[in-house]
Amino acid sequence: MNRFNLPDIDFLEKDPEDIERDILFYIEEKTGMTLTNADPRRKFVQALVLYIVQERNNLDYAIKQNLLAYAEDEFLDHQGEGMNTPRLEYKSAFTTMEFVLEEARVDVLSIPKGTRFLVGENTFFATNELVVVPVGQNTVQLIASCLETGEIGNGYLPGEITNLVDPIPWVIEVKNITVSAGGVELEDDDPYAERIRTAPESFSVAGPEGAYEYWAKSVSQEVVDVVVESPSECVIDIRVLLKDGKLPSRELLDKVLATCSDKSKRPLTDKVSVNVPDQVLYDVDVQYWVSETNAAMLASIQEEVNQAFNDYLVWQREKMGRAIDLSELITRLKNAGARRVAINSPMYKKLERHQVAKENITKLNFGGLTND
Repeated sequence: MNRFNLPDIDFLEKDPEDIERDILFYIEEKTGMTLTNADPRRKFVQALVLYIVQERNNLDYAIKQNLLAYAEDEFLDHQGEGMNTPRLEYKSAFTTMEFVLEEARVDVLSIPKGTRFLVGENTFFATNELVVVPVGQNTVQLIASCLETGEIGNGYLPGEITNLVDPIPWVIEVKNITVSAGGVELEDDDPYAERIRTAPESFSVAGPEGAYEYWAKSVSQEVVDVVVESPSECVIDIRVLLKDGKLPSRELLDKVLATCSDKSKRPLTDKVSVNVPDQVLYDVDVQYWVSETNAAMLASIQEEVNQAFNDYLVWQREKMGRAIDLSELITRLKNAGARRVAINSPMYKKLERHQVAKENITKLNFGGLTND
């Protein structure tokens, strides 16, 4: 299978029967001999065919790695190098930390870069920069990043990170005031290939929609969808959506803004803003039945139906402008094993490009067994 819904191609013939027939035809043409099934020389040819098939599969795979639709792993990295689009590396989670200082403080206070905080058993965050706090200022906020890359530092709610590891005088309290987020693993092949595909858009300095999309997605592999609109002349409104339909934090939006508004990437007259999409809430009330002939597999079918239901919710909220269409849900549930599906909610609602669906009240009820 390849990406981008292109037709599959094969550079070499790999069917063993066709290869064997071609070899036997060549032998007969050159020697005049016909090798029967019982001929030991025919058995030797068949053994060679297996080796040829293996080598042709290897060669076909190697040739396909020169095509963006098929390239994987290091081969895909080389494709990206040619488009000046490196794979996005592991990133650490970050959060905004607030320091509360004693009011009676009489000295200027320095909070060193690398000041650490402990959360859980062994997860550390550290400040990203040196901050000097003048006398009379009793609170200060600064960004801290997890010392481990990847998703391990994500999801700490405000007020959960409170343990200051490196003592600082005059500090009464520390706490995170935003949810820690932004920690990601190495960029997967498919989204990376899509960024390589759209990389030529970034070559323009005239401000095309695709260029802003490219640069916004280059900030983090968490970003799965970007919508760019221009509500008025020279005004650019960028909306960003994350994996699983999550809304980005203010810190991540600021990073996207800094990237997309860089003078080397935007036209001089463009005023860029970056925001979250507008969420449109919808309810889902579904009842389904399973065929009596599948009663013995009821438990596994119900598990598959529940998974299909949850997959639909993610699919619906993971792309902006995607209309709320419960006929898609019916198809998924039936493919999972439901015999009949009844929807007790509005079936369709159109969304604007900057809007994204978000489930509100969800109900999935098993109605029992039914006759075919």
